[in-house]
Amino acid sequence: MDFLESQRFGEYVRTSIDTLSETLAAFSDDRIERAIDLLVQALAANLPVLVCGNGGSAADAEHITGELVGRFLHDRRALNVLCLSSNASVMTAWANDCGYEGVFARQVEAYGQRGGVLFAISTSGSSASVLAAAETAGRMRLPVISLTGKGGGRLVGLSDVLLDVPSRSTPLIQQVHVCIYHYICQRIEERLVSL
Repeated sequence: MDFLESQRFGEYVRTSIDTLSETLAAFSDDRIERAIDLLVQALAANLPVLVCGNGGSAADAEHITGELVGRFLHDRRALNVLCLSSNASVMTAWANDCGYEGVFARQVEAYGQRGGVLFAISTSGSSASVLAAAETAGRMRLPVISLTGKGGGRLVGLSDVLLDVPSRSTPLIQQVHVCIYHYICQRIEERLVSL
């Protein structure tokens, strides 16, 4: 069901619940488990997980980074997670001098390491800056986990794991993204809490 601007609160919540239910039906445990395995392998070895997105997805990238560098539910060591939209000097210098499209790709080149992971967030799956980051990660042999809306957009061919919410409504996709990455953070922490 698509998001409708004129919905009352109860209708909006029911639409949100429907989108969550459709996501549950569409996702196999295998996809989520594969994403968790890749992230745990990188973080257990203290290799970097790079997270990127634009707009609301940039806020989600910061949120994920905060949960994993800080803590989610358990006290444990800090995890090597970097939000690529958080360094204003790097982003604005590169965007001004070379163009916005490469702001994340340049940082993947700087911080990415073999065995690390790129966690790419784009509701459309076709954000130029996120695509460029995924392409750079692919050339560097970093696995790419993509969190998108329905179908995955152009990130499909660049992703090792695609977590695509079955909706085309940006607000609804972003709501489900929070559920997905909170679950991923919980599982990562459960597996790494003793390290």
